[in-house]
Amino acid sequence: MPATDHPAFARIMPFVFVFLWSTGFVGAKFGLPYADPFTFLFARFAIVIVLMVPVISLLGAKWPKSWRQVAHISTTGVLVHGIYLGGVFWAIDTGLPSGLAALIVGLQPVVTASVVGALLGERVSGRQWAGLVLGLIGVALVLLPKIGDGIGITAFGIGLAIMALFGMTAGTLYQKRFCTGMDLMSGTVIQYIAAAAFVGLVALIKEPLVIEWSMNFILAMAWLVLVLSIGAIMLLMVLIKQGEATRVASMFYLVPPTAAFFAWLLFDEHLGLLGFAGFAIAALGVALVMVKR
Repeated sequence: MPATDHPAFARIMPFVFVFLWSTGFVGAKFGLPYADPFTFLFARFAIVIVLMVPVISLLGAKWPKSWRQVAHISTTGVLVHGIYLGGVFWAIDTGLPSGLAALIVGLQPVVTASVVGALLGERVSGRQWAGLVLGLIGVALVLLPKIGDGIGITAFGIGLAIMALFGMTAGTLYQKRFCTGMDLMSGTVIQYIAAAAFVGLVALIKEPLVIEWSMNFILAMAWLVLVLSIGAIMLLMVLIKQGEATRVASMFYLVPPTAAFFAWLLFDEHLGLLGFAGFAIAALGVALVMVKR
């Protein structure tokens, strides 16, 4: 039995993913002052590709048998890595508060649930809808105090965050519909190649392509590459393959509260009783969606 199919591993995978994915906000906080968003992402994806290609060659990973499958995998890569991350980073770069950006992206489980029946034939029960709503309320309780006084909030920044929301939602659904049979190692590399081409083109058009290679940037990049871009993304692919799209999407409710907790722990950002209450409500909402009975 593969390790990813073991019952105990299957139970802890969602929580490991939430923990790893949440640390991405910490890495971005350390790294973004030293590079523009799309330049940062291009460098990150390029390093991942350079590291993973020799590894998958040694492991004998299977590559897709048709260019059609390559196109499907590439589309997922552009949606999940290019549009989602690019939209979030660019929105924050325009001055949109990170809390508001996270709250907009936190709508993903509701958006996923609203279309998953028509696209994938999955049924969302009343209990799961209640969990989705509770999760959204919990995320709002954690993040609304962090939005601030409205400074930096523009229609363009909000539009970029909404673009990121639909990019991640579409990527999750597309992955579940067309790419569940892909090899995790080779498929991840193809996704990053497509995403690197996308963000590289945007960076070439709008940014000066300058990186300040400080120690903070190097450490942030190392964490984002090894832990997020390789570890967390491959874990996400496993979760999408093994679980219903709505249940997988609901895990993203826990990411903003967990990121806020890390910010409170590492950067002394205020969380307060309301934030901890929101964390508990979001966790309850995810539990209602995730449990099968």
